[in-house]
Amino acid sequence: MDDQDHAIRALSRALVAEHMASGRCDPSTAQSAVEVREFVSARCRARGVSTGTATLPAGAELPCHLHAFSEAITVLEAEVDVYVEGRRYRLSRLDCIHLPAGAAHRVVNTSAHARAVVHWAFASAEPALELVDQKFPVLDRNGANPRPEDPEYIVRFSAAEIYPLADGTRFCDLFAGRFGSVGICGGYGEFEPGAALPCHVHRYDESITIVSGEAVCQVAGRQYTLAGCDTAFVPEGRPHRFLNRSGNLMSMIWVYAGSEPERTLMPAGYCDGSLPWPGDRSAELKSAGRQAEFRKNT
Repeated sequence: MDDQDHAIRALSRALVAEHMASGRCDPSTAQSAVEVREFVSARCRARGVSTGTATLPAGAELPCHLHAFSEAITVLEAEVDVYVEGRRYRLSRLDCIHLPAGAAHRVVNTSAHARAVVHWAFASAEPALELVDQKFPVLDRNGANPRPEDPEYIVRFSAAEIYPLADGTRFCDLFAGRFGSVGICGGYGEFEPGAALPCHVHRYDESITIVSGEAVCQVAGRQYTLAGCDTAFVPEGRPHRFLNRSGNLMSMIWVYAGSEPERTLMPAGYCDGSLPWPGDRSAELKSAGRQAEFRKNT
């Protein structure tokens, strides 16, 4: 994409407001007692990405299905077994598996007592699945990772490369083009009390789910407080930052509608509102109404 095309695209995205979704919203669908919540999708005018969570009660299973696009599943609570065309993997908290388009898979909570929660991310703004009736012979990989010939890819949090993006922060990439995903990338980030990221923009739409603690999210002069899987949708080109003003650790799962992470730093004033963000008035008006709805539903 050349600079002129990007400028036109960015201008069109300037009319799209950020959106805050409650982590306690009603499930959008239920699959075999599994509660599926949708946070970011075409409903909030996202492009190329959708995200949410699936909550599996003890013993519950998300039945075998496939998607026409890349998916990444990250475990937020407990452990799950993920079967990919019969290959069984045990995933623990913050482990992530990438599933390419067309890979049949199912997710099982084998615990007899505890619920499991996973975060899902699709390389499409239109969440959809196709149920698969086929039975696959089980190949038990347990705690092992996929073999080179397998299309799926696992990043285990215990072995992930950790890097800082600012003082008091720790980040890692869980899925990206270099790991086989197409059209999405994402990872995990945590913030010590008082830590913050600098103001920045992306060339992609982004979803950010707060999985522990409490975050302050600044977007082009507007401020939101998020916790408990509350999720921010920030459209391409919108200045934003996250801060931890609490006394506890805060952490997030972030997802971009692009295959590799990137960001461009901006003056802090574009995030905190001390500098006006050009051409953002229409988005501001839309966001004010959406934030009022978010507060009402939380």
